[in-house]
Amino acid sequence: MTAHDLAAALPDIITLRERCRALAVLDAILSPAELSRHHAFASTGPHGAATASMDNGSGDAWSIEFSPAGAFLLGFDHESPMSPAVNDEEPWPGLIDTVPEAFAAALTEPALSYEDALEATICLWRQPGDDRWHAGDIDFPDHPDPDGADRLFAVLLDPTGGAYHRFAEDNYGRSVERDAVREVFDLTPLTTNLVRRLNPGRSTAALRADLSPIGYPSRMA
Repeated sequence: MTAHDLAAALPDIITLRERCRALAVLDAILSPAELSRHHAFASTGPHGAATASMDNGSGDAWSIEFSPAGAFLLGFDHESPMSPAVNDEEPWPGLIDTVPEAFAAALTEPALSYEDALEATICLWRQPGDDRWHAGDIDFPDHPDPDGADRLFAVLLDPTGGAYHRFAEDNYGRSVERDAVREVFDLTPLTTNLVRRLNPGRSTAALRADLSPIGYPSRMA
């Protein structure tokens, strides 16, 4: 899979935004320690502006900026042959050449950057009137996963929560109830019971503070 396949597979902006919120909530429940979480979501301004992100702590990450202009996605696979680290610190040809002006700020102050260099091997965007996601005209190198799209976005692309369930059991090293994961993916409002099914030891009082920037519905007592 490449960014072009990812663009064809991603859902619409609203659906993607809700899925990102679900991932952040699940990580917040399963990992009380914020630094141990992979997924995050935070409202960043008025009119629905928000940022969703994933960071695996090993150099791979993605970020999605939601705004009135639409949604702008960057992904970085640090082992990709398209990494700027092996291309004179420059983006891969075609990666960002056709990004619309509406997303220019996301390139000048990107969520994924290091010493003013854009750390990205994937770039996608979608404006409110678009019927699909867009990617640049890219000549991909001959590699099984040239830009990291397959490895970085497998969890996000699965609407059932199954991929997240497998990730969670592997990452947190314990059994996680699959039906409870699916309920969060379906945006079922959190209850104390649902939280306990996912993580019996999670403090709901502490969890409330984590839920605030995510804006996920809750009915916890």
